[in-house]
Amino acid sequence: MLDLCSSSLEDTHAIAGSLAGLSRAGDIIVLSGEMGAGKTAFAQGFGSALGVSEPITSPTYTLVHSYDINRDAPAGHGPQSVTLHHADLYRLNSTTEVAELALEELAEYRGIVLVEWGDVVESLFGEHLVVHLEPDVDREEARTIDLSAAGQSWAARWGRLTDATREFAC
Repeated sequence: MLDLCSSSLEDTHAIAGSLAGLSRAGDIIVLSGEMGAGKTAFAQGFGSALGVSEPITSPTYTLVHSYDINRDAPAGHGPQSVTLHHADLYRLNSTTEVAELALEELAEYRGIVLVEWGDVVESLFGEHLVVHLEPDVDREEARTIDLSAAGQSWAARWGRLTDATREFAC
């Protein structure tokens, strides 16, 4: 587990941006934390770092918002089109409803999927990263952000993730 401390919205966005810089098509990232913990703010920083120019809002009622982005491929291969999918499972009542969203399929088809409230059905996702946000009761914009990986995909990037977020280590 990687424990990070954010003292402001800008720090939260910077941490999200560091994570976005290491993400790749096929990734599922679960955003957990209580109501108001900063899940959507994290998604906004993540999307901004990927170059999403339109406003990123919580998809509580639409369940999934999708944003097209272009990322540089390895030298000589040109840009690759990737889609950022931002899902919110708060209003869903069963694992069947979650399965019907086909989030893993969205990731597999050149997508990166951020899942708010995904921790309640985390076992449905194969390899993924969990970002748990916990507000500081004494400081309004401060957060503790804990990162943990399930599977080898993020384990292989863990050293780079640790380096990229070193300034926010608690």
